[in-house]
Formats: sequence, C-alpha cells, structure tokens
Amino acid sequence: MNHLLIALATLLTLNWLLPHDVRARDLDEIKQEGVLRHLGVPYANFVDGADMGLDVELIRLFARELGVRYEYVPVTWSTVIGDLIGKQLKVEGDKVTLLTDAPMRGDLIANGLTILPWRQTVLDYSAPTFPTQVWLIAGSLSPLRPIQPSGDLQRDIGAVKALLANKTVLGITGTCLDPELYDLEAAKANSLLFKGNLNELAPAVLNGEAETSLLDVADSLVALGKWPGQIKVLGPISEQQEMGVGFRKESPELQRAFASFFTRLKESGVYVDLVKKYYPDVFYYYPEFTAFQATSNPRQ
Repeated sequence: MNHLLIALATLLTLNWLLPHDVRARDLDEIKQEGVLRHLGVPYANFVDGADMGLDVELIRLFARELGVRYEYVPVTWSTVIGDLIGKQLKVEGDKVTLLTDAPMRGDLIANGLTILPWRQTVLDYSAPTFPTQVWLIAGSLSPLRPIQPSGDLQRDIGAVKALLANKTVLGITGTCLDPELYDLEAAKANSLLFKGNLNELAPAVLNGEAETSLLDVADSLVALGKWPGQIKVLGPISEQQEMGVGFRKESPELQRAFASFFTRLKESGVYVDLVKKYYPDVFYYYPEFTAFQATSNPRQ
C-alpha cells in the first residue's frame, strides 16, 4: 500500500512539473519553479527555432531579468492560444467560441502575435512591440499592378480589393490573414484557405497555387528579401495593426513585470537594436515607428 501511495505521489508531482501542462501560473509560481515557458510558432524573423528571432531574444532577456531559466515551447498557429489559456477554440472570422479544456503549455505567447479584437476577448496583450499591416502580394509576373497610393488609406484599401474580383487569394483562418476579417467576399474574391503555415504563403503564390495572397508586413519583408524580384506588393488590405506579447488574463503580475521590463529595454536602446537586427527595413516602411527609433539615443 505504501508503494502505491509513493507511486501516486510521484506521478502527481511529475504531472505538475511536465511542460505540457503548466497550470495557470503567475509571476510568483514562475519564480518558484525557476522557469519561464515561451510559447512560439516558428514565423518570419520573430521565432526561428529555440535560438534565433526577435521574440526569442526578447523573452530570453525577460527570463534573465526574472532570474529564471528560459524554455521555448514550439506550438502551431491552430493551437497557440489554447496552449496558453487551457481551452480549445473555434474561430470564425472575428468571433471565437471556447470549447473543451486543453493543457496549458506555457506562460506567454511571443511570435509576432497581431492584436485582434477576438484575441483580446480571451487573452491580454503587452504594449505594442511591432507595427504591422496586411498586404496583398502577387508574383512579379502577375498582370496585376500595384496601386498608386492616394494618401487616403481607406481609398487605397478599396483600390486593392477592386483588384481581387474573380481572383484567387490565399489566407489562413484563425490568424490575422483570415479572409473573413476583411470582407473579401464583397470584393468578389475567390478566397482559398491555405493548409500550410504562414511562412509558406509566399512560395505557394510563386508555385501557382493562387493568384494572390494576404501577407502581413513582417512576412512580406522576409519574402521580399528571400525571393528578390519575384514578389510584388499590390497594396494594403487592412489598416495599420500592431503586434504584442500575449498573456493569460490570470497572470496580471507577470504582465506588469513584462511592462516594466519592456519600457526599460526600449529606453536603453537594446530593443531598437534587436528590431534593426531582424527587421532593418521596417523603419523605411513605417517611418512613424518613432517610439522605437527614439530609444536608440542613449546608445549613440
């Protein structure tokens, strides 16, 4: 009987420690266990495995400040929010439904996570960490031509949507590239839901799987550098958006600790250096991104 009790206690202890279910921990529990678990989807230059990427370096620095070990937990776009909040989700356009319980696998999400209204109903965000926008891209040989910017964003978005009549456009449900978020049906576009990941959208267009694709700024910058002269940006589909770090609503102390850390990281100039390392062209496309440019002054 004693052996059975010992085995049961050991099993329960291991279950508590296993990274696939971290429970709804806040800052004190994270410090007590000594590890911060970073949920990340490999995407653009935000997460490139466990060692490289803007968000990987950002969260590593945060873990170091907390005095805990950093642990990267690879996840997918279809599960990442459920892996944080412990619920499976059903997402339809801008609506989300909570389903059955799921294991909690990490303490925060950082992988270029766009701030969307439906996501804000189920998790909390940090202050914005990166500017973004959804663009329409095509292969360079496409007869579609980039619009001429008018200086009026809504007019430009309308001009881009007008290009999509009877054209195929790739998107991914449950992400910022979900066609339902941008009323493409009204534009008479033939929306195709891509089954791969966001990093594969640009090559899918180059391979002829669709005439166009939705793509956000970060991935567009990567694609333009990776396939120079083969991709063109036709124009914007969305207003300017922002990305941030995602937290459980039950982790307010962790959120406050990150907010303080992130403010000091920007003021020191370290964060702008990280942005320049992974996205040097972002300041060209978004000269108004001055909140980060200004922080480089102390290091000059």
